[in-house]
Amino acid sequence: MIGKTLAACALLFHLAHASERVITVASTTSTEQSGLFAHILPPFEKETGIKVRVVALGTGQALDTARRGDADVAFVHDKAAEEKFVAEGYGVKRYEVMYNDFILLGPRNDPAKTAGKDITEGLRRIAAVDGASRPAFVSRGDKSGTHAAELRFWKAAGVDLDTIRGPWYRDTGSGMGPSLNMASSTNAYILADRGTWLAFKNRGELAVLVEGDSRLFNQYGVMLVNPARHPHVHKDDGQRFIDWLVSPAGQKIIADFKIGGQQLFFPNAKP
Repeated sequence: MIGKTLAACALLFHLAHASERVITVASTTSTEQSGLFAHILPPFEKETGIKVRVVALGTGQALDTARRGDADVAFVHDKAAEEKFVAEGYGVKRYEVMYNDFILLGPRNDPAKTAGKDITEGLRRIAAVDGASRPAFVSRGDKSGTHAAELRFWKAAGVDLDTIRGPWYRDTGSGMGPSLNMASSTNAYILADRGTWLAFKNRGELAVLVEGDSRLFNQYGVMLVNPARHPHVHKDDGQRFIDWLVSPAGQKIIADFKIGGQQLFFPNAKP
């Protein structure tokens, strides 16, 4: 009798979990560490009954995760890489969701005199400091959207990192939060997304030095992983999440996410 009861309990447990609706979203550390997911997921899960498991990585790693079929949705911020992801057949369609901007942070005393609105001029000034006394710069070095943007800006500034790279240039291979911690502890320059910076508490002597350059625009996109390539993808529930993100309700919840009265992300889904 006890054996039959245990068997029945096991069957009920299996059925309950088999019917549970869960999707995996490969996303960036900026959406996770800024607190955005903690803000938007509870209302989505309450409305739909779909649980969302977030795997927070740099954009490049998040897209690699999606390419392997280890996620149902990719929610990242590197438009060129996203378009390539779709063109190669790994994603079904790219939807724009929201934007914020990148900022150059550094020591308040700004030894390289980077402050202003021109990101390339700011980086050129760091590179122009004599190698022996060049101030430290922390790079994520993780193929993230932020790292890709940083490399674009160095190139646009005419700076060949391979030529001048040295101890002053510090790759963390980590997400935005750990990289900011390193920059704060070493009083270094760093390119960051504004959302994570607003949520970051351990600022030390870091301050925003370069902002307002149109090139610092930071767009986020979302894509369903192609079920034709990975048949196990939860396409209906994954698409439901995407549709909700770009809906008026989802866009409003994104806009309502603020820290200290400051909005972190600005919805711009196409109607």
